[in-house]
Amino acid sequence: MLKQQYEASLEELKKSQEVEKDSLNESFKETEAALSEKIDELTSLNNSLNEKLKAEDDRRKALREKNQKDSHTLYLEQELESLKVVLDIKNEQLHQQNKKLMQMENIVEKNIKLDECLKKVQQENEDFRARMDRHAALSRQLSTEQSVLQESLEKESKVNKRLSMENEELLWKLHNGDLSSPRKLSPSSPSMSLQSPRSSGVFSNPAVTPR
Repeated sequence: MLKQQYEASLEELKKSQEVEKDSLNESFKETEAALSEKIDELTSLNNSLNEKLKAEDDRRKALREKNQKDSHTLYLEQELESLKVVLDIKNEQLHQQNKKLMQMENIVEKNIKLDECLKKVQQENEDFRARMDRHAALSRQLSTEQSVLQESLEKESKVNKRLSMENEELLWKLHNGDLSSPRKLSPSSPSMSLQSPRSSGVFSNPAVTPR
């Protein structure tokens, strides 16, 4: 029962780890693709804004050199400031996207460690299962040997009981002079001249008690 519960728990853990792993891998791939696309877009926009900013700076310098600060120049300066703000925002977004990408890489690394841990647990389970199988085989062997010994003991007990009963019967008959033998004992015959194989075996050994 303990072995089944352990295997069921391990199988459930394995399935959970596999589902979580697949989910993380899929999420990582989708997020990585989206982030890469977003990063490329932001990078392109950043380059465009930098080029535009540089162009506006060059134009501003040229206008300053010519002392042509008219309304159009003021407009360009305001536009330049706006572009700087937009550029700062885009740079911050790019930074956040890179940060998310690093977090996803950390998640993948943790997932790899979890996979290694799962493999270790599976190996330990295989070792435990092998020990359980050896223990079960030994238990079956000991059970078989015990059954054989029990059967032998029961047979020996029955034989000892039968011999004890025959011994008591013979002793009773001997005491009462009623031995059922091919010839009756004469007064001059010695009491140990009984040649019955069973009786001689009883008188030559003490009664055996069952073990």
